Amino acid sequence: MTTANPINYQDFIPSVLQRFVAASGEIGKSDLDPKLHHLLDLRASQINQCAYCVKMHNKEALDDGESQERLQRLTVWRHVEDFTPAEKAALAWTEALTNLDPKTDYSVLRADLRSHFSDGEISAITSSVAMINLWNRIQVSNH
Repeated sequence: MTTANPINYQDFIPSVLQRFVAASGEIGKSDLDPKLHHLLDLRASQINQCAYCVKMHNKEALDDGESQERLQRLTVWRHVEDFTPAEKAALAWTEALTNLDPKTDYSVLRADLRSHFSDGEISAITSSVAMINLWNRIQVSNH
């Protein structure tokens, strides 16, 4: 083995990864629409350049009935009419939590979210975004 080989985290921190999986499962039990969940996971994975996760979330979205056309235009969601105002609010929130910028006004984004989602749904969206960013970073660390 060389120092450049990927690290099999499961060999060294299995209980941590099991807790991450359990947390992901709990988020999946929320009232968050599965199609929206896929869009958010896919968009964060695109931003984080996690090839493994992009492929996985694209396939899962298609399997759950998402259209290929919308998935192809996800990176330009602001410039197309394919996404609802609620989806656009959630995508803006996802991008803000994935690309942390000190200039971001989260209160404006949160107000937009609240016009479409309950605080419980926003909690699920935020948890989902946090979780996919965690998984992306683990996966990317072995690129």
